[in-house]
Amino acid sequence: MSEPADLAGAVDDDNPEADAAARDRWRVIRPLGHRDFRVLFGAVVLSIFAAGMWAVVMVYAVIDAGGGPLELSLVAGANATGLLLCAIPGGIVADRVSRRAIVRVVELVNFLAITSVVIAGLSGPVSVAHLAVVSFVLGAGAGFFFPAYTAILPRILPPGQLLAANGLEGAIRPALQQAAGPATAGVLLAALIPSHAAVIIAIAHGLAFVGLLFLRAEPPAPHDEPERAASVFHDLKEAVVFTVRTPWLFATLLFATGWVLVFVGPEEVLLPFLTRERIGEDPRWFGFLLAVYGLGGVVGSIVVSSRKLPRRYLTVMNLVWGISTLPFIIVGITDQYWLMLVSMFIIGFGFSYGNVIWGTLLQRRVPRHMLGRISSLDFFVSLALMPLSMALAGPLAEVVPLQTIFIVAGLLPFVFGIVAIFAARMPQDEIAHPLDR
Repeated sequence: MSEPADLAGAVDDDNPEADAAARDRWRVIRPLGHRDFRVLFGAVVLSIFAAGMWAVVMVYAVIDAGGGPLELSLVAGANATGLLLCAIPGGIVADRVSRRAIVRVVELVNFLAITSVVIAGLSGPVSVAHLAVVSFVLGAGAGFFFPAYTAILPRILPPGQLLAANGLEGAIRPALQQAAGPATAGVLLAALIPSHAAVIIAIAHGLAFVGLLFLRAEPPAPHDEPERAASVFHDLKEAVVFTVRTPWLFATLLFATGWVLVFVGPEEVLLPFLTRERIGEDPRWFGFLLAVYGLGGVVGSIVVSSRKLPRRYLTVMNLVWGISTLPFIIVGITDQYWLMLVSMFIIGFGFSYGNVIWGTLLQRRVPRHMLGRISSLDFFVSLALMPLSMALAGPLAEVVPLQTIFIVAGLLPFVFGIVAIFAARMPQDEIAHPLDR
């Protein structure tokens, strides 16, 4: 496939308005006109699909090894630990070495890690310790992969196509990680032992690695890009100082931190029990809620990426994030399942809609030479309070009614968003820094 103009058809010099309209019809897939983006995006698709499969295969591998909830917590916690420990180093490395080399190495290591599960499974159940090590490696790999992925996009795509590129990634993530990957794993596990089902995961990572071998070297850095400092500490300090001194960036990260603290715990820990209490004990009720949440994310990503970046991009992003959590109040007070489904769709829609804008802003308004570090700080800050939120949710539900918890969790992010908009003077900032391309 040639450059993006070919996706929209030939240029009509006599009718530029018609030509512009034709190009707009293809806005959401225009990044796929770039060879290197197709290669990179293909690897991301395979990696996300593999992660969705592993989330299910891991559970049954632990059970196959004779483990219970404690052992599963250990394995799942190892993955989260690897991610958190490597998020900041991953960003520093992404700004110092070839992003192409990083994504290749990560996929190769992922392939080897899953292959070790397949080989170990040939002689019997894989030990919990082995599964914990593999989960840690996969989490650490994600900590290195996604800062590099974020930093490489502005080097291979024009600024006007970054929103669409982030929209594509935002759409396939819930579709593959929450739906197709787990569904495939479930089908395979009905006929195979976990280590045999892991063969498909290994193949996915292996194909991603092979595909990345065809990723071309990045274009040379601009002449005005600063040289790398010799000190890693200096790199980290530079990124932190830039974040703190950039009001829209700092305020949004604080908003995200508060959002994670008050929302994630009730969603991840208490929503299953609320569903059982209000709707029924059949696990499919909860599964459908998650599926609709993921579907909302797919639609939200496609909608925002099929249009131009909003002129009031900071205000829109924070308002959509805040408003989309308000339906969580309905989830907490209703016993009507259809209302819960609609509410979860809206929440998923708004979450992904804002995330696509956010990823694009990082790539367009953060200096390229520190984009890896800033994206890893975002990654780290967004996830740092997630374990605390989930740890607090259970004990809190023992003393506070579920209805009250869900009302507060739905309302506070909206308040946080409004405060962030005005505290950081976002309306003035977005007018002073238009991104209309």
